[in-house]
Amino acid sequence: MKNYLEWSSAFSGRLEKDDCKTWQAKADTLGKRLASELAAGELPFLSMPYRARLKTDMPKAIERMKNYRHMLLLGIGGSALGARAIQRAFAPGQDGPNYNGPWLWICDNVCAEQFEGLLGKLDPSETIVLCISKSGGTIETLAQYFLARNWLHNSLGDAWKEQMIVVTDPEKGFLRQESARKDLISLEAPDFLGGRYSALSAVGLVPAAFLGIDWEGLLDGAASVAKPLVDNPASIASHPSFDLACWARGLEARDYSELVFFCYIPQWAAYGAWFAQLWAESLGKDGRGMMPIPATGVTDQHSINQMFLDGPKNKGCLFLTGEQPDSSLSFGQDLPEQWAWLKGKAFSSLLEAEALGTRMALCQSRMPLVQINMGSLDEKAAGSLMMLLEAATIFTGWLLEINPVDQPAVELGKRLANSRLGAQGYPEEARDLAAYLARPQDRQNF
Repeated sequence: MKNYLEWSSAFSGRLEKDDCKTWQAKADTLGKRLASELAAGELPFLSMPYRARLKTDMPKAIERMKNYRHMLLLGIGGSALGARAIQRAFAPGQDGPNYNGPWLWICDNVCAEQFEGLLGKLDPSETIVLCISKSGGTIETLAQYFLARNWLHNSLGDAWKEQMIVVTDPEKGFLRQESARKDLISLEAPDFLGGRYSALSAVGLVPAAFLGIDWEGLLDGAASVAKPLVDNPASIASHPSFDLACWARGLEARDYSELVFFCYIPQWAAYGAWFAQLWAESLGKDGRGMMPIPATGVTDQHSINQMFLDGPKNKGCLFLTGEQPDSSLSFGQDLPEQWAWLKGKAFSSLLEAEALGTRMALCQSRMPLVQINMGSLDEKAAGSLMMLLEAATIFTGWLLEINPVDQPAVELGKRLANSRLGAQGYPEEARDLAAYLARPQDRQNF
């Protein structure tokens, strides 16, 4: 079965199909913009010009990685979320009993207790460290790098360099300089490829390859979705990613402010967090954008679905389903009488029924909903989903007349944190910090 979008419940509540015509009429203008930005190399997540270089660089990294049982991934945000989603989808054994490796440990925060715990329990001789920062200057990742470098060196001496791989900017930044000085294996995070669009580059594919995941299948799936847009940008008018963008823009114009990403493929639940960053960091600008809300079926039927169904009517929904593999588990004939209707049914039928029930309930509550159904759950399918959502995000940003590839508000917090730690060159931030910390506090104990 092929992947498909199902639109019969997309226009509900305040949203009508005619609401999207205004945005669909911009297809010609956006097609020309797409052609221009592709020609300028500004949309590498879509055109994937780095794929040829990956075919050269990945075998060397794979050859080095195969000697180790553990990978310690140092990265945050887009440097970690894609890798985690891919690992949970295609190498879930790490979370189960009697697993025997390889193990991927993702350090996407700066909790000293957690990081020290990992370094204390992992054997340096069995661990390869992957450090990912597009800019080469992300303070959280560099802090981890300095500590991990010392941890390896203290155990291995100069051989530590054999167990460090770097993914960073091809030309500039501290990590690029460091990889040249130390002769580390390094792969490129290409120009114009922000972290949240980078999962299908070396950023997400190196850890995927370490785990034995079909990283080329992920690229093949993405390329199959991107190809019509790359080959003929004018075809944007009929591309499903543009239809999703017009739908999302129509929702915002009708004062919908939240977008639920309801995943009924439990193996793919971590894609919710990946999508949340992609959507929020790309589109939350100038007072615009819809807040993404990741939800997992069936888990969140019993937590936040009450709000979806009976709370404010400010939500649209992307409802992700997929063809589950056949299960050998089925209910026996010895069930209590009140559950006799389950006799002989496959356990997997429960998920399908729950997904249908929730989808119908959301539609009956008049929530605009687009179902995304995956015909298979392999790496190629996952790559196609990721490309669909990335392209839809870019086009939604263009329809909102904002820049979907920058994140100016996020940078302020980084500058303030750097100033707090003593970095030079932030005089305005230093003054603001001093004023903020001097404010009288109004505390209430509990």
